[in-house]
Amino acid sequence: MFRSDLFQGKRFLITGGGTGLGKIMLDRFVGLGADGVICGRRGTVLEETAREIMARYPGRRVDCFTVDIRVATAVEEMIGEIWAGGPLDGLVNNAAGNFISQTKDLSPRAFDAIANIVLHGTFYVTNACGKRWIAEQRQASVISILTTWVWTGSPFVVPSAMSKAGVAVMTQSLAVEWGRHGIRLNAIAPGPFPTEGAWARLNPMKESDEDRYRARNPMGRVGRPSELANMAAFLMSDEVAYINGEVIAIDGGMGIMGNGTFSNMMAYSEDDWRRIREQIQATNASDKAKRS
Repeated sequence: MFRSDLFQGKRFLITGGGTGLGKIMLDRFVGLGADGVICGRRGTVLEETAREIMARYPGRRVDCFTVDIRVATAVEEMIGEIWAGGPLDGLVNNAAGNFISQTKDLSPRAFDAIANIVLHGTFYVTNACGKRWIAEQRQASVISILTTWVWTGSPFVVPSAMSKAGVAVMTQSLAVEWGRHGIRLNAIAPGPFPTEGAWARLNPMKESDEDRYRARNPMGRVGRPSELANMAAFLMSDEVAYINGEVIAIDGGMGIMGNGTFSNMMAYSEDDWRRIREQIQATNASDKAKRS
């Protein structure tokens, strides 16, 4: 089904599309004929990605918008600007934030830092697009990137687990409410797919992926980015337009094996957690310096 013109004439928005898995999905969509729109907080990174993708696929267009999706008014303004250049046909809610922490050490500000992106930001973008699709009687597809924690919960990432569970319920709720308008919503729940940004906060002890997942994943490995990109393209396609309201795992069977992604951290000492906090703080400081 992945013919080169599968998404010809389509235009998709990917939040957090400048790096990591968002960039991988963007590349796949554009390679199948779509035009792309990406948004995030680092404008320089977005522009570099757009230039790279357009150079790889001459004739295709990738537009960039610098935005903080935690701010509802900023999201509404961005979606209005996107629509001024033409309506969207699909949305991938990929922007996220996460870090490892003992829950007892979390401040309200730390909790909000994750929930405001993953839960609030995802809703703001989805609703801003949805109301326009409904008003224009335009069919569309929405994919949200979740995790298998939406079914099992997970220690040490409680703000993310709670927020992504909320997005899973949003997906199911709006799949019913908006299905009559030709708008379908699905979600992907990936297992471990290493990316530079996420792994700096989710693997601060720098354990090798081979050691972490050889015994803890039925397939003995982490996911390959192309596998997630193909799943996203499959769900976004009109070829499977009867799939609606589903949350589909892509994790090698790890989620049903009975050991959560971070269950090994139950054995960490307080000194281990101190070093983890220091490493994550250093990563956050580095990212802040890059944005300034």
